[in-house]
Amino acid sequence: MTPMLEAADTTRPRTSHRPLPRAWLVVALACAGQFLVVLDISVVNVALPSIRADLGMSPAGLQWVVNAYAIAFAGFMLLGGRAGDLYGRKRMFLTGLTLFTLTSLAGGLAQEGTHLLLARALQGLGAAVLAPSTLTLVTSAVPEGAARARAIATWTAVGAGGGAAGGLVGGVLVDLMSWRWVLLINVPVGAVVLLGALRGLTESRAGDRRRLDLPGALLVTAGLATLAYGISQTEAQGWTAYATLVPLAAGLALIGLFLAVESRTAAPLMPLGLFRLRAVSAANAAMFVCGSAMFSMWFFMTLYTQNVLGYDPLEAGLALVPSSLAVVLGSKLAPRLMRSAGARTVAALGTLVAAVGFGWQSTMNANGAYVTGIMLPGVLMMLGAGLASTPLAALATSGAAPGEAGLVSGLVNTSRTMGGSLGLAVLSTLAAARTGGSGTPQALTEGYALAFRTGTGVLLVGVVLMLLWLPRKISSHPVTV
Repeated sequence: MTPMLEAADTTRPRTSHRPLPRAWLVVALACAGQFLVVLDISVVNVALPSIRADLGMSPAGLQWVVNAYAIAFAGFMLLGGRAGDLYGRKRMFLTGLTLFTLTSLAGGLAQEGTHLLLARALQGLGAAVLAPSTLTLVTSAVPEGAARARAIATWTAVGAGGGAAGGLVGGVLVDLMSWRWVLLINVPVGAVVLLGALRGLTESRAGDRRRLDLPGALLVTAGLATLAYGISQTEAQGWTAYATLVPLAAGLALIGLFLAVESRTAAPLMPLGLFRLRAVSAANAAMFVCGSAMFSMWFFMTLYTQNVLGYDPLEAGLALVPSSLAVVLGSKLAPRLMRSAGARTVAALGTLVAAVGFGWQSTMNANGAYVTGIMLPGVLMMLGAGLASTPLAALATSGAAPGEAGLVSGLVNTSRTMGGSLGLAVLSTLAAARTGGSGTPQALTEGYALAFRTGTGVLLVGVVLMLLWLPRKISSHPVTV
């Protein structure tokens, strides 16, 4: 799945009263937009077997149903954040939500796999425009202090819940109607939120009317997509084949070119000076590392429950309800723990809890019991994810100037989603290689277990990274870069 501005408020004395009801209307609309964005990263997971059967997609193609959305989302997030800063958060919210809703309709009506992948990529673009404005709308509507901390915690919990609820929502829709409704359901919901936003939101912006760095956005998106494609090729071609090495080298070259462009352009998409701030660089690196493991949890759990344990889509969704509740609980607990233990400690603790859950899940077998094979490890994985995401986002966005709010928010989401996209490509490839092309429950279980075992190691690396690099305290002094 799945950032907070001004999160230093969680460590300050309570100096403000509860926000006005109109402010909470803005928070509610922003949360609804964020819920839709994050939901659609995970909601298709439970529908993947049905999509494959209906559209005749290959196993390798299935991961692109997830990654086409995630890569476009990550690649254009910075552009969306900067656009909100320069041209207005309400305007970008409405633009992104409109594109997201229309492309959801197109995806739900797709008759071929290529049409579905194109719709998912454009849906990710709409999400990238929409998502950064949701956070900045919240921070501009609610006064600084304890009220803003509560609003941000609500926004975080709703976003986390969107990712977690994807399995249940998808299971219900696939079981009662068809896989198409995991996308079509966005149309009426998006329309309602759009009408509410037109009436309930007011415009806000920061900064001057500098041009947008479209070449930078295209370079980073193309680089990520090419890298992910190269990683996916290793399953069939191996790491030394030209079909693998060429896209890997091209992806790295595109990302290198992106960094070169950003260092020279007058209005960069990602000002490299941001990374001179320790909190920004360390927290985004930690988000990238942890996201590469946590993002894949729902993908492998829904495949395990359906392909190995024989659950139908609804049963698979219901099986993950405790995990869905755990991630929301973790997100709501984090601000309280941060006041007493500090952001760095809570982030490391949450990641360690998630690593324990991943390690437990890696002991799965083809006849796993629900409580010990799905529920308890899933709760630990997602409780840890919820605990870690809030302090990491708070650190990543602390100290940024108001004019950089949308940009830094986009950077936070980009780091997590970028890590998740590449992590999913790597872990899917490892899992497929372990199965050796066999579709037996035992072979599939061994592949999924390897993915979770690898994720455990990645999360432990994340814990060490946080303890060594993250600052102890959240900065409350804005810095312009």
